[in-house]
Amino acid sequence: MTNAMKDWLLRFIKGMFIGSGFILPGVSGGALAAIFGIYERIISFLAHITRNFKENVLFFIPVGLGGLFGMFILSFGVSFALGNYQTIVLWFFVGCILGTAPALWKEAGKNGRTNRDIIIMAVTFVAAVIFLYVIEDSIGGSLTPSFLNWVMSGALIALGVIVPGLSPSNFLAFFGLYKPMSDGIKTLDFSVLIPLAIGGVICLLSLSKIMDAIFQRAYPQMFHFILGVVFASTIMIIPANFSVDYAGFGWLQYLWCVISCVAGAALGKWMSRLEETYK
Repeated sequence: MTNAMKDWLLRFIKGMFIGSGFILPGVSGGALAAIFGIYERIISFLAHITRNFKENVLFFIPVGLGGLFGMFILSFGVSFALGNYQTIVLWFFVGCILGTAPALWKEAGKNGRTNRDIIIMAVTFVAAVIFLYVIEDSIGGSLTPSFLNWVMSGALIALGVIVPGLSPSNFLAFFGLYKPMSDGIKTLDFSVLIPLAIGGVICLLSLSKIMDAIFQRAYPQMFHFILGVVFASTIMIIPANFSVDYAGFGWLQYLWCVISCVAGAALGKWMSRLEETYK
């Protein structure tokens, strides 16, 4: 195998792991891109798309193909787990986010932290909880899969690339779109895949420059704003109805919820350490 082929395959494998960040709860595609040393190149390409266009496209083709393959493979397991053990899986989601919370807190304050930043996070948290509660009440617990909702979902997934540490999974779970999305990816349903792609492309092209500029000028404030939203969405996806999976939700199921939450926290913590090691 030539060096060029090895390099192409390596980028494909990196793409697979980054793609898993769009499916796995509490895991950020942007964080994984940072781990594998290609985050800055992604943002630079998106912010200045005409600069070295051909070279960048050839570089990212295997990354993109790997990402699609990783999402497709993982969608089978996610679809099965959510279809049969929804409450337990949601606690795994919560655990993953709890496991990454210390690293997100550290990342938010890496350029310093002031009382204003704390206030921004607290106000954002309260406002987001109220906003999400109102939305949940108005939509009756979940959004109906539709073209526009899939476009929004694609935009959320793309936002997880632009903002390292931000996992779109908890938002999609809150809106009730996570399992339908996994089912759509698993069955290669183009009524799901096409709007997801449209939303992702629109978000990447329209927000990459904006987010880059905001982070350059107001990094602590923006990241604490994001923390408020993340913590609020986490609170909102905590399962309250333990009879969703079983009519008689007993002590064994509660135990599995605890184990699932702890396992998720361990995964989130491990991913955070990995990101810190290779950042």
